[in-house]
Amino acid sequence: MNPAYPFEYQFLDESYDAMYKAEQRTGELFNYFAFIAIFISCLGLFGLAAYTAELRTKEIGVRKVLGASVSSILLLFSTDYIKLVLIAFVIATPCAYFLMYTWLKDFAYRTSISPTVFVLAIVCSLAITLLTVGYQSVKAAIANPVDSLRSE
Repeated sequence: MNPAYPFEYQFLDESYDAMYKAEQRTGELFNYFAFIAIFISCLGLFGLAAYTAELRTKEIGVRKVLGASVSSILLLFSTDYIKLVLIAFVIATPCAYFLMYTWLKDFAYRTSISPTVFVLAIVCSLAITLLTVGYQSVKAAIANPVDSLRSE
């Protein structure tokens, strides 16, 4: 009708795709950065566990000589790290809930935040922690106590 403004058309699915393209890109970036953050934190946890095991080699040797089992030494190491992960979870859960709530409230068809997401997060965090710390503590627990106590 008006030559200055030509008729422009587009399909509905293409316009919805264009609207949510930025959200999809943001989600992919979050996934990449979350993987990098988890990997770096696992390296830090592994280094901290190795350092702690190195500092406590004489204590582990004495415990083994006095009859401590591998599982008791594993429990000795793991409890400190599990407490730290639980404290971090208690601090991070309200922050994550608030951020997710404010992000989701802008969508037309909103969904609620399920508590299973947080339960799954703590289970995965504890599993990663136990695997990372468990390797170092089992390695220290199965070592010969004579080697660690030789200098005494």
